[in-house]
Amino acid sequence: YQPFFKELLHKLAFMLLMFVGIGIVAFFYYQDYAAFGRNNSELRRYIVPTYFVSSASKYLNEHYLQTPMEYQQLGLDAKNASRNPNTKPNLLVFVVGETARSMSYQYYGYNKPTNAHTQNQGLIAFNDTSSCGTATAVSLPCMFSRMGRADYDPRRANAQDTVIDVLSHSGIKVQWFDNDSGCKGVCDQVENLTIDLKSDPKLCSGQYCFDQVLLNKLDKILAVAPSQDTVIFLHIIGSHGPTYYLRYPPEHRKFIPDCPRSDIQNCSQEELINTYDNTILYTDFILSEVVNKLKGKQDMFDTAMLYLSDHGESLGEKGMYLHGAPYSIAPKEQTSVPMLAWVSNDFSQDNQLN
Repeated sequence: YQPFFKELLHKLAFMLLMFVGIGIVAFFYYQDYAAFGRNNSELRRYIVPTYFVSSASKYLNEHYLQTPMEYQQLGLDAKNASRNPNTKPNLLVFVVGETARSMSYQYYGYNKPTNAHTQNQGLIAFNDTSSCGTATAVSLPCMFSRMGRADYDPRRANAQDTVIDVLSHSGIKVQWFDNDSGCKGVCDQVENLTIDLKSDPKLCSGQYCFDQVLLNKLDKILAVAPSQDTVIFLHIIGSHGPTYYLRYPPEHRKFIPDCPRSDIQNCSQEELINTYDNTILYTDFILSEVVNKLKGKQDMFDTAMLYLSDHGESLGEKGMYLHGAPYSIAPKEQTSVPMLAWVSNDFSQDNQLN
């Protein structure tokens, strides 16, 4: 062995070279690792000692190093000021999107007809909408918390009511129907249902369901005709990757050639973008059907629809794929999201919207 400090410098230099080598490999093969890791997320449990260290650290932090936060109820005195016994009850369908980016929307200047289904339905497209995070586990709770992105704290968010809870406190009927990975706690205190993946042999494979299955749930709700103001949340699976090709039925495969495989590193750029664009077009079909159903109930309700995606997606731009990048360095493809609204004339008039 060499003298201690000289030996230490050699070891540190060797470790630095290792990290540089790992960085170079990750840079050139990011697409392969991103898709493989997302398709086989359980593999992280076998990374030794990384997974053991991170799991132990997380357990100690949650159970011993942090003081439990007392749950805080919010808006218990909330009142539904818009309710008027002389008008029809309000019915809002809030479609919570998944992995949709605004630059793939015709409404925002995209050069492909990805919004062909809703183009003539009078939807309002909100510009410059940014997500609260780059992954559903962060962006969804943040979206419905009283905190903004800059001061969002997941521990505080989990220890207090959400906007959805306050709506319920005010006397508005709230229902959440989920065809994605769950509501991440935001719907736990209201009526909620996760779609059974075997519930509809035409729309479900046992591993996933097409988002049309939520339209069937909406039909059943509208048939009951609630007499109070109601907000219905539809959490769609939308454009969740890397298995984009499983998000739309064959009859909605309009942009070709697409790439019907999960290892997107083996897709050409044209195929990958076409596959993703098909998911956007299919989501647009879902939104158009929601609007049509609401139009059919205007004699009973003042109706409106709001659509907002939780985060965007990278499709190879700047060498990045999928989503989940740290927000401080995340590209706009992962943070710029679509926000669309449709409002009936009666809803606008009775609620004095401009």
